Amino acid sequence: MHHRIFYTLFCSLLLFTGIRTLGQQQKRVTGNFEGYTFPRLAGRLESLTGYHFYYDPKDVDSLSIDITANNATISQMLDHIFQNTDFHYAIDSTGHIFITRRVAILTTLPLQLGGATRLPDTIKNVLPDEQDQPDRSRLKKLLVENQLLDIGNKASRSGAKATIAGYVRNDKTGEPIVGANLYADTATLAVSTDQFGYYSLTLPKGRHVIRISYAGMKDTRRQIVLYSDGKLDVDMQDAVTTLKTVIVSAAKTSNTQSLQTGVNRLNVRQIKQVPVVFGETDVIKVVLTLPGVSSVGEASNGLNVRGGSTDQNLILFDDATIYNPSHLFGFFSAFNPDVVKGIQLYKSAIPAKYGGRLSSVLDVSMLDGNSKKWSGVAGIGPVTSKFMLEAPLQKNKTSVVAAARTTYSNWLLNEIPNSAYSNSKANFYDVNLRITHVIDAKNSLYVMGYLSSDWFNLDNDTTYRYMNKNVNVKWKHIFNNKSNALFSAGYDRYQYSVTDPHDSVNAFKMGFDINQSWFRAEFNYVPNNKHTISYGATAIYYTLHPGYYSPDGSESKVVNTVVAAEQGLESALYLDDQYTISSKFSIDGGLRYSMFNYLGPHAIYNYVPGLPRQISTITDTTVYNKGKIIKTYGAPEIRLSGRYTLSESSSFKFSFNTLQQYIHMLSNTVAISPTDIWKLSDPHIKPQQGEQVSLGFYQNFKANTIETSVEVYYRWISNYLDYKSGAQLTLNPHIETDILTTKGKAYGVEFLLKKAAGRLNGWLSYTWSRTFLKQDDPLAGQLINNGKYYPASFDKPHNINFIGNFRFTHRYSVSTNITYSTGRPITLPLAVFTLGGSPGLYYSQRNQYRIPDYFRTDVSVIIDGNHRVNQPTHNFWTFGVYNLTARKNPYSVYFVQENGQVKGYQLSIFGTAIPFVTYTIKF
Repeated sequence: MHHRIFYTLFCSLLLFTGIRTLGQQQKRVTGNFEGYTFPRLAGRLESLTGYHFYYDPKDVDSLSIDITANNATISQMLDHIFQNTDFHYAIDSTGHIFITRRVAILTTLPLQLGGATRLPDTIKNVLPDEQDQPDRSRLKKLLVENQLLDIGNKASRSGAKATIAGYVRNDKTGEPIVGANLYADTATLAVSTDQFGYYSLTLPKGRHVIRISYAGMKDTRRQIVLYSDGKLDVDMQDAVTTLKTVIVSAAKTSNTQSLQTGVNRLNVRQIKQVPVVFGETDVIKVVLTLPGVSSVGEASNGLNVRGGSTDQNLILFDDATIYNPSHLFGFFSAFNPDVVKGIQLYKSAIPAKYGGRLSSVLDVSMLDGNSKKWSGVAGIGPVTSKFMLEAPLQKNKTSVVAAARTTYSNWLLNEIPNSAYSNSKANFYDVNLRITHVIDAKNSLYVMGYLSSDWFNLDNDTTYRYMNKNVNVKWKHIFNNKSNALFSAGYDRYQYSVTDPHDSVNAFKMGFDINQSWFRAEFNYVPNNKHTISYGATAIYYTLHPGYYSPDGSESKVVNTVVAAEQGLESALYLDDQYTISSKFSIDGGLRYSMFNYLGPHAIYNYVPGLPRQISTITDTTVYNKGKIIKTYGAPEIRLSGRYTLSESSSFKFSFNTLQQYIHMLSNTVAISPTDIWKLSDPHIKPQQGEQVSLGFYQNFKANTIETSVEVYYRWISNYLDYKSGAQLTLNPHIETDILTTKGKAYGVEFLLKKAAGRLNGWLSYTWSRTFLKQDDPLAGQLINNGKYYPASFDKPHNINFIGNFRFTHRYSVSTNITYSTGRPITLPLAVFTLGGSPGLYYSQRNQYRIPDYFRTDVSVIIDGNHRVNQPTHNFWTFGVYNLTARKNPYSVYFVQENGQVKGYQLSIFGTAIPFVTYTIKF
């Protein structure tokens, strides 16, 4: 049927233009076109001759060109290329070249023009049926692509160039498409849409062909005549691909053509293919399969990126800061996958607009909502259920996304024979809301709200609760086609509490919270295609309550203890310019100046100069009033990256970053824990500082369907906090006496192989990395490992991940996840000694040993419902097994004294295979 549509379109064009072969009147071409793809050849010939090609990209994706032309006509070249193939072409009198496949081309009109001539049956028979929606959709697409659009005012005479701008959206839902690539005439004139689907492109006035592409969407093009500045919005259609062309990757050339190193992008389709425990799609678990990313163990949602600690990652959910991204002991992430549009992980080359963390930025974007019709998703699994609804409150103007997810995991705990678990309870829920409102052509408003809550009770004993609360509002304003701005303001809160009311005499409540109010102003200016300038300012006001311990009930004898609150203001200015020096070489240079003010009211302990900070060396206390600046830190941060293109499919990239971090996490665990607390930099605790240099080589193969990359990096870290032996981290009003500062170094190499098309697709990543720390605090009072470098707790030299997806048919597919990593470092007791009649343990140097290596295999099978176009719902089942080999992977090793002997034990989170099944319905 799809071949008949080309025939129909072609016949229609015959009726209006009249077709004749230009023969000897054609312009002649000289050049070497060996190794070209057909789209590249078409673009090259269009620039050389002024002709314009019309074709379906899917038909020509297998064509490879191997031709050298010497004063040849277009017809001679196409005759040679299409020799012994089923391709046909026709050239009209105005320079349009039409390429079709397996359909003979008519070169003369079959009927007379004028009068009431009826359409011949041979032509009527190829028209698609009303019910034939795929063909009609394709015909609509082709008609739009072949329409010549006038942009701007024809009477304009100012300047030789003009700028077009607009939004790229999903044709079916109206959802903005982030990261869509727009190419004008040649690949050297290219831009990408921003987080709102907006683009700006400056071109010479005149006629152009703009090609638009994005993963999972049908490539499209627009034919324009540019007279002056104007607007061009583009709607893209979902790609209903054949099995041969299943696409699961980002834009085909972004791997080699983007400026940034150490950046990984995943869309929701990729995320949902990876099998995870209990069948619940997990953003964090998928991120852990990327090169350079690891965790300290199973059921840990903390990320260790390129040798950084978990608190050195800035985790943003629709611009809201998430301090604890985990649910249910770390088994699930805090992000409902049904509202996630995609993720971007910056491991080096961090854009200048981001700051405040040393290792990475994980930016999770949220759906804007369907602005055209009501739709939704509902799902049920072994321990969770979820529901998501998106709808237009006002069609094409106001849309809303609302989602909720909860768990009923208590039944699973009750099935465990051990009473310590069967008497326990664990629950969580999260709620998402986003409203998008288009005020007018130049103004849009976005409102986001997020709430998550966890609570668990172990063996009817202590109850733990923790919550994330986030809300923000954003206003996007377009000044003109070259300049726009985004103003954002929000409030983020993370809190936890611990209660134990069972013993009325010792009943207590304990808790901590961190609050931040923030404002950002971001401006973007595109003076031309060589420069993309961004600049702006950010401000974050922190309020921390480091902890309280109070009686729970009138009978409790617990003494009320409250650690004084902390306040701080972090602010920054930044400027960034992406500059295209030539078609091969581009750079991105940015400068960010950040400053931190530690504010009163607060009391600061003073210590004897030159002596270790201990309680015994406290001399007095200085009290500062509310709003008083106690201590100020500030430093410039450099962001520099570049790309040198070797060919359309290969490039070298480099980057150099310097970063500051003014907030620290204090934890007695190596993973993120609900009882972790955060601490602001103050007169005794300096900001963390980091520098990173990285270099990468990127190569694509087989028409950009296979991506490969290798990156090396080296990081320097200073003022990272470690702890003295026996440190008290909670409810400590002089925490500086129990911590010490270190300097560190991290280095490694990362490999990535990704296959983006075909029945078998996925990626393989390997990382070799090392992270070492060294005490760098003359006032600490004790030496760790005699002042020598020692491995960090998250140092894991080898990390391998394989994600594979095989699609048997459109309905049946199987996915697997295989992961291996070196065991993390631990400190072990080496001997038992007796002192004063009491036994004691003699420990090794810090992190001298390791727990056993980690290995796990997961597999899942997805069964889709039918793929009929006109049906109210679409459903699918997912069956799978987590930890297929039932390997008892150790999370930690610990030692206890039993009957005078020291015995060691190994703790495994999942010591067996975990089967799962989930059901999801879309409507």
